[in-house]
Amino acid sequence: MKYSQARQGRVFVIRLEDGDVIHEEIEKFAREQSVKAGALIILGGADEGSQLISGPAHGRTRTILPMTHYLDNVHEVAGTGTLFPDEQGNPSLHMHIACGRDTSTVTGCVRNGVKVWHIMEVILFELTDTTGVRVSEPEIGVNLLRP
Repeated sequence: MKYSQARQGRVFVIRLEDGDVIHEEIEKFAREQSVKAGALIILGGADEGSQLISGPAHGRTRTILPMTHYLDNVHEVAGTGTLFPDEQGNPSLHMHIACGRDTSTVTGCVRNGVKVWHIMEVILFELTDTTGVRVSEPEIGVNLLRP
């Protein structure tokens, strides 16, 4: 286990609009508001055609091969995530959402592009005094949090 401490800063209540792409809008907001790090919760609707990274193609291999899942219709969404700077200091969102419709649910990462259907509500809890950064791990093919 690796860890560090942080303090809670500002709290933002955000409404994403129809057609917004989740990670693009949250990272843009973080740049505009000078939010370096944070924790987020989200709920609302995801539009048809949204893309989720829904798991590695193979379990315990060293290099991660992501699987893409396309939503075939609108879905209800609930999710959570973290925001930390990458190695260049840019905000980098890591968020997983559960997308449900009728009796089925798919869960995955929003990084490939999840579009808002009508609205999504986001609460962003800013973290201050943190050393957390997302560091590229080329051997496994992802950026990992270094606390």
